This record gives sequence, structure tokens and C-alpha cells, in this order.
Amino acid sequence: MELKEARKVAKEKMKGFCQVCPVCDGRACAGQVPGMGGIGTGAGFAANLRSLAGRRFKMRLIHEVSAPKTSVELLGKTLAMPVLAAPIGGVSFNMGGGVSEREYISAVLGGCAEKGVLGCTGDGIPPFIIDAAMEALHENGGAGMAFIKPWGDKELYEKLGRARQAGAFMAGMDLDAAGLITLSLMGRPVSPKPLAKLKRIIADAGMPMALKGVMTAEDAVLAVEAGAQAIVVSNHGGRVLDHTPGAAEVLPEVAAAVKGRIAILADGGVRTGGDVLKMLALGADAVMIGRPVSVAAVGGLKEGVMAYLDQIKSELTTAMILTGTAHAAKVSPDILL
Repeated sequence: MELKEARKVAKEKMKGFCQVCPVCDGRACAGQVPGMGGIGTGAGFAANLRSLAGRRFKMRLIHEVSAPKTSVELLGKTLAMPVLAAPIGGVSFNMGGGVSEREYISAVLGGCAEKGVLGCTGDGIPPFIIDAAMEALHENGGAGMAFIKPWGDKELYEKLGRARQAGAFMAGMDLDAAGLITLSLMGRPVSPKPLAKLKRIIADAGMPMALKGVMTAEDAVLAVEAGAQAIVVSNHGGRVLDHTPGAAEVLPEVAAAVKGRIAILADGGVRTGGDVLKMLALGADAVMIGRPVSVAAVGGLKEGVMAYLDQIKSELTTAMILTGTAHAAKVSPDILL
């Protein structure tokens, strides 16, 4: 399937929830939460795009890099490129319900596995979101990260247990979901976690854990202290707090504080392979991509996801050649102005 066709189908299936804009920048969907937009003015969503667009490449062509290596080692896994599909759920109330939750997450995990990268599963209300996620993880041999929202202890530990049973190699907690409007509207609010509680949760999880929603160097240091194996620099796609900075704005500060002590993933505004390379140059070990993967999955299921990932890898390879970058695991900040 061609990506163009997947986007065309998605535009019809997501009508009223996502306009599948030529450039997914949050302008047309500002304030549409539930939906695919950013909260309030949409400033946090827009900041993700703007912070990446403001970074320029130094184009270099006098070098020997003609076949760059896009593969990386991350969290004990070999990835064909430093890309993960971000954890997104709630197809019925965020994406229009044109495909089922089960079809959606199976497409994301399956497409990622076929292309040698990792998919992540989401969590939420109603229960069929986590049910679909766990079933798909099991069917894919645990090839994915299971993200659980910061619920109270009983629900949190129960869902971590389900992730272990499904064979997920790693779990995550999207702390940036704290205060998420969609959950509050459903009478199931979530909350931040103090350091002492995070330490207990990570120690008791029985599997490696990532903390998503780290937007300051201070929180990054605390994540290391808590025992997390990875952090995700993310403002939750601009969906939880208006007027936050973009992930690329704070990434260098976070990387300066904890690089080499914990795996650093970055999520927010990544649309192209060039954006992936920019995030790596700013200090990320890998990136997560959210909305574009969702559009590809709704419009083309597994084949749509694969087509999008093919495009990302092609663009990443080109950007590496044109900046003289030989290896995705060793990206110099000097490739950016």
C-alpha cells in the first residue's frame, strides 16, 4: 500500500476527529480534546513542531558517508532505526472509530515488528483499550512497550501484572497523562507520583520501566534516582497542559543532565526522517512518533504503518548522507546550526 492511499482512507475514516492535514501541526484541531488536537489554544502541540522546524542542518557533502548505518542498540534490543511508535489509544473517541481498538493496535505493533522497530501500547478507559493492547502484545511475542497511566496503586499494579503476562519486554508510565481531560471526564482521574512512590513502583514492577513526560533536567535526574531504565521527553503531544515548550526545546538540557545514565527517548512533532535525525543530534537515543503513525494505521492498518516507516527510514538515510552522519548511534550536535 502507498502511504498516499492510506492517508486518503484515513481522512474519510477520521472525519470530525482529524483532518489529516498536509502538515500535521495542530492548527486545524486546536482545542479538540477528545480528538487528535492539542489542549486549549494548541500552543503545546504547535511548540513541538516549531522547536524542531527552528533547527537547521549543516549540509556537508565532502565526506565518505554513502551508506549510513541507521540501526541502533536500545534497551537491549537491536532496532533497524531509532524509532518507536508512541503509545496512543482511544480509537473510538479520539480517531472516529473507523477501525476497532484491536485492529488499530495490532496494525501498529505488527507494522513496527515487520520493519524492525518497536511499537508501544496505550492505556485508558473503557477497559477494551488495555484489553486490546495486551492481546496484541501477546500475539506479537511481547515485541512492544506497554504504557500504563499513573493510576492508583491497585489498578496500576494490576495492569503492570497484565503487561508481564502478555510478555511485554518493558513497561512505561506516562506521567504526562496526569490530569488528562479525557480521563477526568470519565470519572477516572490520574495523578503525579512522588519520588518515593515511583521508587517502589519501579522496584516492584518485575520488568524494566520507562517514565514518559519528563520535560526538565530536574525530573530527568529524579527518574534516574527512581531506578527507571528510560525516560521519554514529552509534553503528551500538547494534550494535557497548554503553553508548554516543545520537546526539542528542552531535550538538550535533559540530555546534558543524564545522557549515558539512562536511555533518552524524545516524543513530539516528529514528522520526517530529518526530524528523527534532529532529535538524535539534540541528545535523544531514539524517538517516538505518534499522530502520523495513527493516521497510517487507521488508513492502511499494518500495511499503512509499514509504508510510513519505510518513508521515515528513507528520509533518515538521506538526511544522514547529506550531513555526513555515518551512524545513527553517534550523531553529532554539530550537524545543526
